[in-house]
Amino acid sequence: MRRTWAIGTLLFAASGGAALAASPQPLVDVDWIKANSCKPGIVVVDVRSEIDGGSQIDYLRGHIPCAIYSDYVKGGWRTKVDNVPGMLPPLPQISKVIGDLGIDNNTHVVIYSAGTNATSMGSATRVYWTFKVLGDDNVSILNGGYAAYTADKKNPVQTGTNAPKATTFVAHFRPELDATEADVRKAMADKVALIDNRPSDQYLGVNRVAVAKRNGTIPGAKSMPESWLTANDGGTFRSADDIRKLYKQAGVPTEGKSVNFCNTGHWASVGWFASHELLGDKQATMYDGSMAQWSADPNAPMEQKIKPE
Repeated sequence: MRRTWAIGTLLFAASGGAALAASPQPLVDVDWIKANSCKPGIVVVDVRSEIDGGSQIDYLRGHIPCAIYSDYVKGGWRTKVDNVPGMLPPLPQISKVIGDLGIDNNTHVVIYSAGTNATSMGSATRVYWTFKVLGDDNVSILNGGYAAYTADKKNPVQTGTNAPKATTFVAHFRPELDATEADVRKAMADKVALIDNRPSDQYLGVNRVAVAKRNGTIPGAKSMPESWLTANDGGTFRSADDIRKLYKQAGVPTEGKSVNFCNTGHWASVGWFASHELLGDKQATMYDGSMAQWSADPNAPMEQKIKPE
């Protein structure tokens, strides 16, 4: 069902609206973050969590100067909606999460995770997608995450905490970025590209995780594991040229309508980020409910390519 929450109008301050005219690059590097992390109008958000072996304790022990902390798992970025885990929270709820971090609609937000692997980078891409789906283009990701920053021992590390001053963030929901179950059914009927960003064993139906109630994938989907999209399954994204080659090999289109999915919209955010942001396919979308929702619906068709005896 399409989200029907009340949507606020995205307001631009007269003094800050011009700053948003040109959207920031999707990825920034370590040199950029060193030069800009403490500048006014920029908020760097450390989202390390149990997903990548991080926590608030790790943040307190060391983080990028001036960064604030928001646990990706526990910080309110995702919630259960209609019994489906890991969903985008209702707009008032997620807007408050963002505003409480000192982020308004004129803030340039830069997100970083631990950067240990593609799954870790999924924490950053999922938060990035959240800002985008809420109508905010003023957001970037630190390529390589905290691992890239600390690879050079000369880079300054701050300890302790930085307490944000709460402000107001106004959401402007973009339904075209957030595919629903109904959208996926229509995509199937229209032969729109469906991209499964889970590991290949789950795509084939050999294995599944607990949130997926049935083995297999959505019929007609192509496999593009999220671990392929970063170099050696690390924290650094592959170049757009390399991603195009991988897509071609996998039979995944690089332009036109597409729907990325996984189990709960975490790995799928990596695939969406690669398609929508790195390849520039602005018709790419993400199925937030993913297999947690699809496989729980007994009327939703599944395709199990391999059925172990």
